[in-house]
Amino acid sequence: MPPVKPMLAKAIHVLPESGDGDCIFEPKWDGFRCIVFRDGDEVELGSRNQRPFTRYFPELTDPLRAVLPEKCVVDGELVVPGAEGLDFDALGQRIHPAASRVEMLARETPATFVAFDLLALDDRSLVDEPFSRRRAMLEEIADAFEPPILLTPSTTDRDVAQEWFDRFEGAGFDGVMAKPADGTYVEDKRTQFKVKRQKTADCVVAGYRIHKSGDGVGSLLLGAYDDNGRLWHLGVASSFKAADRPVLLDKLSKLELDDISEHPWGHWAEQTADSTDGRMPGGPNRWNATKDMRWTPIAPVLVAEVRYEHATGGRFRGVARLSRWRPDREPSSCHVSQLDHGVPTEIREIFG
Repeated sequence: MPPVKPMLAKAIHVLPESGDGDCIFEPKWDGFRCIVFRDGDEVELGSRNQRPFTRYFPELTDPLRAVLPEKCVVDGELVVPGAEGLDFDALGQRIHPAASRVEMLARETPATFVAFDLLALDDRSLVDEPFSRRRAMLEEIADAFEPPILLTPSTTDRDVAQEWFDRFEGAGFDGVMAKPADGTYVEDKRTQFKVKRQKTADCVVAGYRIHKSGDGVGSLLLGAYDDNGRLWHLGVASSFKAADRPVLLDKLSKLELDDISEHPWGHWAEQTADSTDGRMPGGPNRWNATKDMRWTPIAPVLVAEVRYEHATGGRFRGVARLSRWRPDREPSSCHVSQLDHGVPTEIREIFG
């Protein structure tokens, strides 16, 4: 598989102005970045970090072979459509070492490949062509596409892009992409823009992890309650300044619990290391098995307001950022409904 690093995007929070078609907008798919290489009968799926995806998504090789030109390189996204939009949790489960489980999940939660750029066709590299030209050529070959291979929608109308930004969030999309129409494909550089929401949530601070340097707090473990009074793990807040880490440790260490059975997440301590409960704070990291996931439980009495960009499956996607402490809020008032999305938008409507 040729080494191709995907072009990246810089995060912004407002759609850029666009005139005379100088910017092309697309929905930002919440999935795995994937570059597909076809050369005759050979089809390879490459990940963002250039590791092969092919073995994890065997259900896509034949459909890709059936609709793509004999020799091409296509950039896109792997997603798993669910009943309520895109299911990132189900997609994450597809990366598994056991071949039998890979085959089972390929049947039960099949993936879709959404194409959004064309990097090569026949023996010709297109990376130096403007994006408007690459998009036009991609649309030509996309006439042959059929599910599970799809072409992402695009528009040069900023008002339409704003409507996508508002309407598609409930289906699990991750914002809107803004791509300069005259831009070339620059590997591993942030020459495009991803427009993402900045939202806040009030969370219970239920524990912490020590920074990898060993000096102070590296991350806060965050939770919120459901209607039954159960505290759910929502994710973590991190990226603290070096000077703030020891201060946080001093604040939180006074609330440490000697007996984890007294903690709302105490039952997780009894689960095995290979538990499939994705909400387990100390569970194994699917992407980095050697990462130290140990954490220190504290009395769940502090409330923090955090900033985040996207949530899926009742959890933060990526890390949240601490905005401020909320001594005026009771922990019991932090409800999981803060992360609810609007009415889901069916994927078929996007392509309708």
